[in-house]
Amino acid sequence: MRPEALERSVTTMRERGVNDRAIAVFEHYWRELESGAQGTIPEDTIEPLGDLTELADLDITDDERAEALRQVAVVKLNGGLGTGMGMSGPKSALVARDALTFLDIIARQLIALGKRYGTRPPLVLMDSFRTREESLEILERYPELAEQTLPLDFLQSAEPKLRADDLSPVQWPDDPSLEWCPPGHGDVYVSLQASGLLDAMREQGIRYAFLSNADNLGATCDPDIAAWMLREGVPYAAEVTVRTANDRKGGHLAIRKSDERLILRDSAMVVDGEDPYFQDNKRHQWFHTNNLWVDLERLAALLDERDGVLGLPIVINRKTVDPSRPDSTKVIQIESAMGTAIETFEGAQAIRVPRTRFRPVKTTNELLLLRSDVFALDEDSRVVSTISHDEPSITLDEHYKLIADFDQRFPKGAPSLRECTSLSVAGEVTFGAGVRCVGDVEIDAADPVAIPDGEELTGRLGG
Repeated sequence: MRPEALERSVTTMRERGVNDRAIAVFEHYWRELESGAQGTIPEDTIEPLGDLTELADLDITDDERAEALRQVAVVKLNGGLGTGMGMSGPKSALVARDALTFLDIIARQLIALGKRYGTRPPLVLMDSFRTREESLEILERYPELAEQTLPLDFLQSAEPKLRADDLSPVQWPDDPSLEWCPPGHGDVYVSLQASGLLDAMREQGIRYAFLSNADNLGATCDPDIAAWMLREGVPYAAEVTVRTANDRKGGHLAIRKSDERLILRDSAMVVDGEDPYFQDNKRHQWFHTNNLWVDLERLAALLDERDGVLGLPIVINRKTVDPSRPDSTKVIQIESAMGTAIETFEGAQAIRVPRTRFRPVKTTNELLLLRSDVFALDEDSRVVSTISHDEPSITLDEHYKLIADFDQRFPKGAPSLRECTSLSVAGEVTFGAGVRCVGDVEIDAADPVAIPDGEELTGRLGG
């Protein structure tokens, strides 16, 4: 028998047309939450992960690469709206560089891969209702994609935000759309099944799905990883890279002592007071990139065995119903992370990859770097570095947080950053064309400033 608060959530989900499998997953997590689950992983329950297979050490032939690519589908998580940068549409529709959006570059990467090996993995987006239309319009520019037999996208699920006081579905008449939220990217597995795509892929001979975030242009479909998985019969692989000081708050893999399974621990899963252990990048040295490879046959078997509920660790996200209003009703969003599925696959492995496979854009700091001359697109539309030293660190203040303000202050493009080690900008500064930053550059402008075309900047300016 369902408690009344849960029954109300289930009723609203059915009225919205949410798939029964997704409702079953939501109910599983609601009961965990109601029973007091915290979704945490104590440090004394895990061991650090040791040495790993390294991508650079794999010995793969072109024939193996082509054969592997015939058995791979590329799934890009494309539900993000870029609200943190003031966007209302898909973040992947934002211009990444060279007048191309993230989706343009993703499409071109796959088309180039097909030309190189004579076979192209199908591209499938996991969209939300808010990202679908604009994203598919961008992909229409590439008729090659229309030739694939799989649809170009499927929709992720939706669930009600829960009142923090009684776990009932929140009501917010000022904007009813804010009563709903996505269930985290762990939803990808049940949504693949519910959409029929999981079965369709398997029927077409696709063995593996490569899953990654649409805002990470470093996450190209690497045929060497696919060939290695086929050769070794790996059911699930997580790409990891060396964890740095900048990754201290990012997720890492570890070994669970109780059953020696690989697990993922994200920052939301850390027990209060154990942040020093979590952020110790010497103890936990492998950063999780959220680039995943999943055996679809094994996934289908697990979903069947568990009636569609993989039972991924719960992620409890505490917010207000209107994120822009701290005084609005406190809510809980029940989520799961797709990377935590590693613990459900017996024989799952991690593979060490170069940092170049992790180039996410979460803020305008990273966007400025991506658009600068520190990077370029090669003949296969892959993002490649143009420097041999460390990338400069970028710190832009709140005047650059929103994309409209950011673009207004860089109307003629990013400054040259190839000779720059760090750039910090505070205040309303508008950059002209051909501006060069050399060494450490710190700009502190009390009043609006326009930097002339061709200016060379170095050291501290203003303040």
